[in-house]
Amino acid sequence: MPRFLRIVIPAVVIVAWLVIASIGGPFFGKISEVSTNDQTSFLPASADATKVQERSAAFRDDTGAPAVIVLERSGGFAASDTAAARALVERLGDRSDVDSVSPAIPSEDGDAVEIVATLTSAADTGDAVAAIRADVDDALTSGMRGYVTGPAGFTADLTEAFAGIDGILLGVALAAVLVILVIVYRSPLLPFLVLGTATFALTASILVVWALAKAGIVTVNGQVQGILSILVIGAATDYALLYVSRYREALRDYRTGWDATKAALRGSLEPILASGGTVIVGVLCLLLSDLNSNKALGPVAAIGIAFSLLAALTLLPALLLMFRRAAFWPLRPLDGSAHPVVTGPDARGLWARVGRLVSRRSRVVWIVCTVGLLAMGTGLIGLKADGVPQSDLVIGQSQARDGQDVLADHFPAGSGSPAQVIGDADRIDDLASAITGVDGVDGVVVVSKDAPAGTVPVSGSGGASGSGGAGPTVVDGQVLLQATLSSAADSGAAETTVRALRTAVERVDPGALVGGVTATAIDTNDTGIRDRSLIIPVVLVVILLILMLLLRSIVAPLVLIGSVIVSFAAALGVGALVFDHVFHFPGADPSVPLYSFVFLVALGVDYNIFLMTRVREEALRHGPREGVLRGLGVTGGVITSAGVVLAATFAALGVIPILFLVQIAFVVAFGVLLDTIVVRSLLVPALAYDLGARAWWPSRLSRRSADM
Repeated sequence: MPRFLRIVIPAVVIVAWLVIASIGGPFFGKISEVSTNDQTSFLPASADATKVQERSAAFRDDTGAPAVIVLERSGGFAASDTAAARALVERLGDRSDVDSVSPAIPSEDGDAVEIVATLTSAADTGDAVAAIRADVDDALTSGMRGYVTGPAGFTADLTEAFAGIDGILLGVALAAVLVILVIVYRSPLLPFLVLGTATFALTASILVVWALAKAGIVTVNGQVQGILSILVIGAATDYALLYVSRYREALRDYRTGWDATKAALRGSLEPILASGGTVIVGVLCLLLSDLNSNKALGPVAAIGIAFSLLAALTLLPALLLMFRRAAFWPLRPLDGSAHPVVTGPDARGLWARVGRLVSRRSRVVWIVCTVGLLAMGTGLIGLKADGVPQSDLVIGQSQARDGQDVLADHFPAGSGSPAQVIGDADRIDDLASAITGVDGVDGVVVVSKDAPAGTVPVSGSGGASGSGGAGPTVVDGQVLLQATLSSAADSGAAETTVRALRTAVERVDPGALVGGVTATAIDTNDTGIRDRSLIIPVVLVVILLILMLLLRSIVAPLVLIGSVIVSFAAALGVGALVFDHVFHFPGADPSVPLYSFVFLVALGVDYNIFLMTRVREEALRHGPREGVLRGLGVTGGVITSAGVVLAATFAALGVIPILFLVQIAFVVAFGVLLDTIVVRSLLVPALAYDLGARAWWPSRLSRRSADM
């Protein structure tokens, strides 16, 4: 190739990425503009609760979330307190982001009042609740306490908890990766080239995701946004480390940077593409989910991994070609210098010692590792992953959670978050009787656009009635009834009540639907359990097929998949013990095992792909067992570094005070370290060494002498 093209091609690649970065850079701060943490972004797509939420707007003029205000004074309200509450009602009624406000409803004990302010559909929930909380603070008299809770309050607290995703999360992740790379490479330049590659990949990903979200093609919430940043930084760095390792080797064998680049790409292209393709296929399996949050993550994560691959295979080679050996200063690999000895009596270093252990005691090593991992996995017995109350989603201070507790002290705990029943208008009396006959239901009303308060009482015998002759709103022959629960909407008792409520109303009207906060939690958790039962086996089968095609073998892929499953069980088992006995978490979302599995299996297989593709390459030249030792020795350092980097990036998710993300951060970070240090370094090499040529059955390599 002409010399000028060797200069022009990498220059064009670098300029192209700079253009992408200049366009996409400003969107780092804009991704939150198209991100939503409203309940609809997490709902199961086909569940009854979702259908009720979609249809309920037709029965009322207000369609926003209700904010429940609780004012409390121990010892009873004075006349001045009551006047302050009434003034607050008037003030809230004047707000443009509030559609309707209920009167100040006193509690039976006289120590509290409740006000329900329903937001407009166009209101930003976080901003509106912040403003309402400021109004409440201004209205408090001396000695009075005020809280804003209910669905709008919890959504606002969740939004505030996600507020650190744009800055804090990314800053912590990048800082952790930079420190690790400096330690690994002991070079002032190379870590910035690797980290710059990952950052450019993230910039391009955010640009595309922003455009798709703006067009309504994908949904982005705080959960998806945080995982995207972590996944891209971690994956792009991993792929970059593998390429850097190959490029450093090639610089010893080739005089020019161009020839070294071609050799490095030949050696790294297949494992990097296979690794990235495995992750992409794994996350796209989330499209099989019925949960909107899971479906949203699938394509967004796939976009992130695709740009990670593209950056690692285009931008990084171009940058290293530009700097050549100077990128590794002061430990520059010289042309013609000897490669490190990784096997035999002259081999030195950690991986040489690990290789000798594997070769001498392979069966003992893999049996001990397997038993140890299975022992860790016994923690799964105590795993509680069937959902947590909405009030426990935010770790740390939550005014909505505190307000919910105060509400339960003075009113029916389900006030402000009623169960909603849509049923046949001709059976309204029978539906009301069925609803009130369920234990845990404190009262029932029917929605009416004509009534001043938006609802009118309803009973099983007398039908609906209300001031001024207001009657129920009927839409397509159906009415919307609201049942106040005696238990907090996010409690286990409320879930029991709503399940019984569904059974009761279906007996009266088989087409009746039950929704509301509690029903949504039930449907979300049930769907999450269904999703993980479906998606986990699909991911295993798909990845197994990819490995068989890549390694041209059946036995080796089965060994790799088995090792990753055991590693996942160990990580989740330890996570369950830590969550229960160290952090005392109330449980876990059903999606925690699913997300942990998808990331650990897909990313854990990455490291096994890096290892086994090199083992196969070495085995073709030196024989199956010697190939294991050489592959382990050559890849040991780079894969361990990649694992530490990925664990650090996922651990950074723990800075966001959301229970789901903290649990994902721990399980994935611990699992990646376990997979890197134990599974890929000891278990898989020991199994492959013990099996010898049989590991590559039925390929031709399986018929080669194990001692060659």
